[in-house]
Amino acid sequence: MADFWADADRHLVRYAGRADFTREIIARAEGSFVVTEDGRRILDFTSGQMSAILGHSHPEIVAAVRRQAATLDHLFSGMLSRPVVDLARRLAGTLPSPLEKVLLLTTGAESNEAAIRMAKLVTGGHEIVSFARSWHGMTQAAAGATYSAGRKGYGPAAPGNFALPVPHSDWRPQLDVGFEMIDAQSVGSLAACIVEPILSSGGVIEPPPGYLAALHEKCRERGMLLILDEAQTGLCRTGSWYAFERDGVVPDILTLSKTLGAGLPLAAVVTSAEIEQAAHDRGYLFFTTHVSDPLPAAVGNVVLDVLTPRSSRRTRRYLGTVLRHGLDQIAGNHEVVADVRGRGLLAGLELVSDDLGRRVTRRCLELGLHMNIVQLPGMGGVFRIAPPLTASEDEITLGLSILDQAIGDAVKTGSKGA
Repeated sequence: MADFWADADRHLVRYAGRADFTREIIARAEGSFVVTEDGRRILDFTSGQMSAILGHSHPEIVAAVRRQAATLDHLFSGMLSRPVVDLARRLAGTLPSPLEKVLLLTTGAESNEAAIRMAKLVTGGHEIVSFARSWHGMTQAAAGATYSAGRKGYGPAAPGNFALPVPHSDWRPQLDVGFEMIDAQSVGSLAACIVEPILSSGGVIEPPPGYLAALHEKCRERGMLLILDEAQTGLCRTGSWYAFERDGVVPDILTLSKTLGAGLPLAAVVTSAEIEQAAHDRGYLFFTTHVSDPLPAAVGNVVLDVLTPRSSRRTRRYLGTVLRHGLDQIAGNHEVVADVRGRGLLAGLELVSDDLGRRVTRRCLELGLHMNIVQLPGMGGVFRIAPPLTASEDEITLGLSILDQAIGDAVKTGSKGA
């Protein structure tokens, strides 16, 4: 083990800011658990990188990968295969009209890059609006629209990126003032607004009902397109197929990733035939190495197979209720819990201090639970909780029990240190 970490420290680029790698060597994963090289089972309350919504090594995903890799895994990007066309048709079938044209890519950043590029070409503008505390990716345009982290030290972002305040309870005047400021700064070239229907990396913050509809109207008034980034909320994580359904809003462009591939690199841009035609007429170009690859598309089809039955949807809604009830109980047990929020199987538990969050994270791992904590200025620390949709009620209960104990242990440790 010492040699492994010596090699890792010597040869790996550290890519997570100031965060360190988790000091566990992961050998395999199954269902809701990852398993270390020494055989320790760790309950995964983040679904990998918020992606493995069917758990790890789901048997139908494993079978699809083996079958597709053995027959057709990759093609020249201008060629098409049945898994790609099937997935595009089936994705469109889960969405309201007029969303029916699909571009299949790899990562969330890439899908947001493609969506922003499309919006700029179709509108003729270049200015992009997104939430403060947003996370849309680390490639050029996606990073320019990201405000939660990663902006300092890399030189100028693309011109024309504006931050919109994250909505709170008194959101209407806040939205009006936000766009007054944007209008004052704009050079008259607004192209799109890209937002998450629930800000995940921004602390699991959910815009109040009515906000997205009002935001869409602000966009229409200015000739902008509304892009909704459902990388972490799409494909049933919040209790419905897509989080935007609650608000009765249909975006001009929808981006999907993470959950669509259930842990494999698969993303999508979905838009209307009208917008796609306008982009095509202007020569839209987003020709990448792995666009329309058959292997991940075959996996995406399996994800839809598993998520479609009504019985599984009822189970997921029930598990979301179990998770929320348990988190509310934890909040009642510990004064250091400032808030519980979220929807379905995407939940946030906010603590009152940064240091406490770090101690709870360490203690959870010691007790056999992997947690992800978001720590941003002005927020003590928010646990971003997203167990697999295939988790059992017992696994949800186990994770809640460990979290409850870890918070209590961390509070005691902190009081002794004081």
